[in-house]
Amino acid sequence: MKRSILALLFVASTLTAFAQMGEVSLSFGDSMLRNSSLGIFNGVDVPSKSNFHMALRMTLNNSRYFGHEFGYAYNHASFNASGTDYSMPIHQGFYDFLVYGTKEGTRIRPFAAGGGGFSTFVPPGGSVLQGSGMTKFGYNYGGGIKARVSEAFMIRADIRDYTTGKPDFGTSPSGLLHQLVVSAGLAFMF
Repeated sequence: MKRSILALLFVASTLTAFAQMGEVSLSFGDSMLRNSSLGIFNGVDVPSKSNFHMALRMTLNNSRYFGHEFGYAYNHASFNASGTDYSMPIHQGFYDFLVYGTKEGTRIRPFAAGGGGFSTFVPPGGSVLQGSGMTKFGYNYGGGIKARVSEAFMIRADIRDYTTGKPDFGTSPSGLLHQLVVSAGLAFMF
């Protein structure tokens, strides 16, 4: 056990030691659900929609052209069953491997991203803190651009497609849920 902890600490310190630059960013945007039917409830198709997206990301750029991004996102979604709209928050955790189109230190850096994560769908009246959400694992891909505006700050714009299974709140949905997110934000560099 002691050796495992020491090995984990060594790996963590190595990753941060090789990081040339890190970033912490906050982004806001629009989240659009595609293939969004959550199944049939009382004989009626249950369509879902999403619109508000907020993401907090931490990026470690450990090479001139590569980086690693860890993040959390909150999405406000809803679905309509029998003519009534119900709120369905979506909490996401994700990791992405980044490939930059320009080297570290360049003022404008386009990038491609791909990785995996999870989405926790919280039913109406539920709370993610009480464990009433339904978690689905999936993958995501996309890209964006980062532009340095000062020594400590940059702006960023992203487009990502998050793909997961659909939550089943008693409607037996089928297929994959695609969540297209377009966002922009501000990043602090360290």
